[in-house]
Amino acid sequence: MHSRDLLIEAFDRLPELVRSAVDGLSPEQLRTPPAEGANTVAWLVWHLTRIQDGYLAELTGQDQIWVTGDRAPRFGLKPDPDDNGYAHTAAQVLAVRPESAAVLVEYYQAVHERTQSYLAGLTDGDLDRVVDESWDPPVTLGVRLVSILNDDTQHVGQAAYVHGLLEN
Repeated sequence: MHSRDLLIEAFDRLPELVRSAVDGLSPEQLRTPPAEGANTVAWLVWHLTRIQDGYLAELTGQDQIWVTGDRAPRFGLKPDPDDNGYAHTAAQVLAVRPESAAVLVEYYQAVHERTQSYLAGLTDGDLDRVVDESWDPPVTLGVRLVSILNDDTQHVGQAAYVHGLLEN
């Protein structure tokens, strides 16, 4: 198995996890934190998608999917390419108000398709390319992709957990 195929396999598991994390939840449930100041299912899924979208846009040289079309207004937000949820306050978490679970899934699916297309074109040698020199040591493409995957799996797991709390 090539590294590219391993990454494709890993990222390909995420869409079903995202769907499962939001499936059956009303817009109100998506926006309900399990405790005061905690992250909502909506915010968790939006955030993991924003992180992946932002990094993939940097890697591909394309605009973020978030800033194209009418996605942001369907979340009650502006299409700010710098707003990805990092360091959000509790009020900002609550401001992420998707119209429905489908809106979250549709946005994730669009980002996922871009990710899979990008991964399909990689070679093992590409993964050693430095993509961010602001860190010590500099970040390679392989490390960046693993970082995105790690962030996504943590947050989708958190969203699934909160989903379970809301059902009980």
